Amino acid sequence: MQAKKYILGIMLLGSVVACKKVPNGFQSDAIRYKNNELEAKRGLILYQSDRINADGSTPPYSFKMLNLRGIDGSPAPKEFTTPYEIVVFKDGLSFDAATDTTVAQLNAKRETKTVPPMSFNEVSGQLTFNRASIHLPLGKYTFDVQFKNPTGTKLFPSLANINVVDPTTDDLFTKTDGVDNAFNDVTGVATGIKNPVITCTRISADGARVILKIVDKNGVPFNPKIGEIIQRGDRPVFENYAKFNPVLKNDTAMICDFEVAPFPLAKYVTPTTDWGFLMYYRIPSKFVKPVPGLPADATFSINPRWSWQVKLEGTYIVQVKFPDVEHI
Repeated sequence: MQAKKYILGIMLLGSVVACKKVPNGFQSDAIRYKNNELEAKRGLILYQSDRINADGSTPPYSFKMLNLRGIDGSPAPKEFTTPYEIVVFKDGLSFDAATDTTVAQLNAKRETKTVPPMSFNEVSGQLTFNRASIHLPLGKYTFDVQFKNPTGTKLFPSLANINVVDPTTDDLFTKTDGVDNAFNDVTGVATGIKNPVITCTRISADGARVILKIVDKNGVPFNPKIGEIIQRGDRPVFENYAKFNPVLKNDTAMICDFEVAPFPLAKYVTPTTDWGFLMYYRIPSKFVKPVPGLPADATFSINPRWSWQVKLEGTYIVQVKFPDVEHI
C-alpha cells in the first residue's frame, strides 16, 4: 500500500511538471550597436551603420525605431522624414569606365528616386543614409528601439545617438601620388624647388565640377587661356581624365564637369606606361620671376607634377600653389 502511494505521488508530480509552460526563448537586456555613437556624414553616397547585436536572443526578432529626437529631447527635424530627389544607378546596373563614355550612356543607367535621407532596417537594426542626407541639420540625435522576439517585446530607451556631421576633406579628396616640382633651364637640366601645395575646397554639394586653379606664392593665378599653363610633351594632363565633358578654360582656371564620382574615374594607361592619375604641366619662363637662390639671369620654366582624386559629387576648387614661384 505504501509503495502504491509513492508511485502515485511521482505520477502527480510529473503531471504538474508537464503542465508548466515552457519558455519561448531568451530575450537579452543588453542588445547594442558595436558603437552606440553613430555618425552620419551629410551628402555621402551611402553610409550604413553596424547591425544591432541581439546578444544571444532567440530568433526570429525584429527592431523598430521609436521617438527619434534631439539630444535635448526636442522633436526630430522634419528633414529626417522628408522625401528628396536623388540620382541613383538603376537596380542591377553600375558604371563601367571602359564602355560608358558619354553622358547619354551614363544616364541610361541612372534614374531619379524620391526618398527620405535615412532608413531603418527592422530586421538588422541598421541605419542607412543616402546622398539626400545633405539636407539633414547638423547636430546630435537619439532614438529608442523596440525589440521583439518569441519571448515578447521590450523597449530600449536611447539605444544610440546619431551625430550628423559634415564630411571631412579626407572623405571628399585625396592626393593619390606625391607631388613634384622643378625648374628646367634651356639645356633641360632640372633644379628641384619646393613642391606645390594642393588644397581642395568644396563650395557646393550641387553639380559635379572641378575648378582647377594653379597659382603663385601670392595666390595670383596663371592663365591657361593664353598659354601660361601648357602640356608637357606627351604626358597626361587634366584633359586626359575628362571623360564626359571637355575641359573649359578661362582667365584663372581649368574647369571640368565630371558627372559621376570619383574623379578621375580611371587611371590613364598607355601601351607603355600606367600613369595613374598623374598630371604634368609646364609654365614657360616668360611668365615667372627668377626664384631666389637660382641665378638671376637664368632662363627657367616650371615643370610641376601632381595627382589627386575627388571622391564625391559636388563643386570643388582644387588649387595648386607654388610656394616659391612668383607670376610676372
